Amino acid sequence: MTVGVYGLGRFGSFWASQLSERFTVVAATRSELRATPPGVKRVELAELGAADAVFLCVAISALEPALTQLVPFLRTGTTVLDTCSVKRYPVETMLRLIPEEIEVLATHPMFGPDSARNGVRNLPLILSEARCSSATYLRWRQEFEALGLRVVEMSADEHDHEAAYTQGVTHVIGRVLKELDLTESRIGTLGYQKILEVIEQTCNDPYQLFLDLQRFNPYTAEMRDRLMQSVSKVVHDLSES
Repeated sequence: MTVGVYGLGRFGSFWASQLSERFTVVAATRSELRATPPGVKRVELAELGAADAVFLCVAISALEPALTQLVPFLRTGTTVLDTCSVKRYPVETMLRLIPEEIEVLATHPMFGPDSARNGVRNLPLILSEARCSSATYLRWRQEFEALGLRVVEMSADEHDHEAAYTQGVTHVIGRVLKELDLTESRIGTLGYQKILEVIEQTCNDPYQLFLDLQRFNPYTAEMRDRLMQSVSKVVHDLSES
């Protein structure tokens, strides 16, 4: 099977390398400055669109323009899978822009180059139905499991609601803590080291990813409101003591 990857940013390059362990991988990117990972063939969009499956590894905010460029080259029989960190928006966008004869699956690999530095075995990948046959859905579930991933099935809406209070809040806290300019300390506790790890894991990602996570998930505004209420309550309790 030939698998295409559209987008060779930090995650796209990592994902292409992972996929190349099991598939023949071709890749295209809108930036000529991006390096091509070992074991991956750089191609034009016409060849990418002819692959058996194409993974979209672009920023959430870049999904629509990327699809606009790719769709004319897709062929019947190709399956398109997104890898976005939110799910409702990409599913709605793919179903709107991709012709009905092209199958569509929604995924969210909940890891990246940092959290998967020791491999992807047992790491979670969210799989959501979009528009595909049961055979195609089952095939890709089995392919992900063969890569060692732990497949978690849920709807796009369920994903976004839960992710707002897991991934979304983690990234907000990481960015807030980064603003404190925290550094290594000789007397840092284990808890403090964990805080530094959160900063590293969230802030090594592009800032655009952080913005997109917050702007394209319909539940993150509610999460941030509740977070601010919690901070205010704790600060108020301190002032009253």
